[in-house]
Amino acid sequence: MKKEEKASISIIKIICVTVIMILISGIAVLAVNTNLNDVKIVLQNGYEMTALTSKTKVSDIIEENNIVLNENQKTIPDVNSEISAGQTIQITDKSYNEVQIATISEDGIETTLDQLLDNYAPITEKIVVEQVTIPYETVTKNTTNSSENTTSKVLQQGKDGLKEVTYKVKYQNNIEIEKTQISEVVIKEPVNKIVQVNKVTSRSSLPRTTSTTGGTTYKITAYCSCSKCCGKSTGRTASGTTATAGRTVAAPANFAFGTKLNIGGHIYTVEDRGGAIKGNKIDIYVSSHSEALQWGVRYLPVNVVQ
Repeated sequence: MKKEEKASISIIKIICVTVIMILISGIAVLAVNTNLNDVKIVLQNGYEMTALTSKTKVSDIIEENNIVLNENQKTIPDVNSEISAGQTIQITDKSYNEVQIATISEDGIETTLDQLLDNYAPITEKIVVEQVTIPYETVTKNTTNSSENTTSKVLQQGKDGLKEVTYKVKYQNNIEIEKTQISEVVIKEPVNKIVQVNKVTSRSSLPRTTSTTGGTTYKITAYCSCSKCCGKSTGRTASGTTATAGRTVAAPANFAFGTKLNIGGHIYTVEDRGGAIKGNKIDIYVSSHSEALQWGVRYLPVNVVQ
C-alpha cells in the first residue's frame, strides 16, 4: 500500500508541475503577443505614476488604473484621444488653460504662443505672371514760329502698351510677405500722343532776355508735390521755398537758385533740384498730378533772363 500511495503522490506532483509550466508558457506567449506601452500619468496633486498598458485611448488607460475623474476635472489630452508609448496624461482642473505661454518681444510687445507659431509657419513660393499697362506719353510739337493759325491740334492719338511681368511671390499663412520681379516682356509698345501747339506770346509782356526766339532746346517735363512725383508731399523745394505753379522749376546744378529762365515764352525761377534733372532737362512745377500728366514731354527753347 505504501508503494501505491507514493506512486500516486508522484503522479499528482508531475501533473501539477505540468499545469504550472503550461500556465507560465501561456502567460509568456500572451506577453510576447501583446504590445505593452509605458505611459506617465500625472495626478492633479502632482503625483506621478508610470503605467504599463496595452491600451491607447486615454479613457481606457485611466479606467484600467482605477482613476475616476470628478465633474471638475479633465485630462490633457482629452479622454477620447489616442496616445502612444512615452506620452503623458495630465489630470487637471477644467478651468486650467492649456496654452498659458506668452513672451515679450525685443520691442516689449507681449506675443501669444499662437502668434509665435504663426511666425514659424511654412513659407510657400509661387510664380505669378501679371499683365501691366504701359501708359503712353504726350509729346508736344511746338509750332510757335510757324505760319499756321492753329492753337492746339492732336496729330496722333496715344495708345497704352502692355507688358507681362513675372514675379516670385512668397506666402506665409496665405498672406503675401515678399514679391520679387523676375522678368518682364513687352507685348505691345505704347504709342505716344503727339499734340501740335501754336502759342502766340506778346514780347512786350516778357522781361528782357538774351534771346526770346533762340536759346538752347531743353526737354521740359512737369511735376507736382505728390508722392508719385517727388516721393514726398511737403511742397518744399530744395532751395527752401514753397513750390508755386507758374513760377517754380527744377533745373540742373549749372543754374543757380534764383535764376530766371524764359521757357517757351514764360518766365520761371529756378528753385528746385531733382535726381533725374541732369543735362538738358528741366521740370516745371504744376498744381496737380493730372496737369503734370497732361503736360507730357515738350522740347522748348530756354534762355536765361538777364
